[in-house]
Amino acid sequence: MATVVETWGSAPRRTGSQLVISGDGAIEGSVSGGCVEGAVIVEAIEALDDGKPRLLSFGVSDGDAFAVGLACGGTIRVLVEPVGTALPEAVLAELVAAREARQAVAYVTDLESGGPHLSRAHVHRLRMDRSGVEEDGRTFVAVHNPPLRLLVVGAVHIAQGLVGMAQSCGYDPVIIDPRETFASPERFPGCEVMHDWPDDAVTGLGLDPRTALVLLTHDPKLDDPAIEAALRSGVFYIGALGSTRTHAKRLERLTERGFSPQDLERIHGPIGLDIGAANPAEIAVSIMAEMTQVLRKG
Repeated sequence: MATVVETWGSAPRRTGSQLVISGDGAIEGSVSGGCVEGAVIVEAIEALDDGKPRLLSFGVSDGDAFAVGLACGGTIRVLVEPVGTALPEAVLAELVAAREARQAVAYVTDLESGGPHLSRAHVHRLRMDRSGVEEDGRTFVAVHNPPLRLLVVGAVHIAQGLVGMAQSCGYDPVIIDPRETFASPERFPGCEVMHDWPDDAVTGLGLDPRTALVLLTHDPKLDDPAIEAALRSGVFYIGALGSTRTHAKRLERLTERGFSPQDLERIHGPIGLDIGAANPAEIAVSIMAEMTQVLRKG
């Protein structure tokens, strides 16, 4: 298992990216744009033979950097860990189980002495989805978050534009609307569509810190129960369509339901960044921008 530990600022593969190499040289994944893969594979096969990890450093020349789409050269460091020795199979199995259960975990190891383990203590790195070396210069934290997920309540025109943008940004979108005429495969090709009532759907899907909830129906009997479920969870984003007046009424209803002002501050309404959006596609852009801002900047 080869993992990018450090790299230059605008690298084609970010810190935490991985390349798996088998004993016969088969590979999956990548650690760069192709400029160091060959050397990493050679080192990985040698590591399988002697069972020892390696921390590799590659100086990338200006010419090589330009060839993989960079403006200037730099350095990339790659940690190579043979599975079964430096990377215990039990730790790898635990990591796989966490991924399958949509549990956010960090793979932590000492670059000098080894000893990898999983941790859920690196909350800031998990929240920002940012792998890297800690301030001590030797502790490497590789973030393994579940895939991003977007739950959209309301199969309206805005949702059609938003789903495509979300997929491009790495989200798994789900459309939720009991109205089958609106929520049809023809209107949302390649997207999971559910005809359940929103509160049942979001509860069944599960709400976690890698999930965003967007409500677009304008209908309190559809939106409010889903908002209530989201407020009781750790979703990173809740956005609700509607005017300032509509949102104020929404907050009044939720206050009567027992939610505190701190709870209600989590709801972004009116939804989206104020960019002067004037049509459904532009509103979708504003929503996607606000989701990204909250995800990356908190």
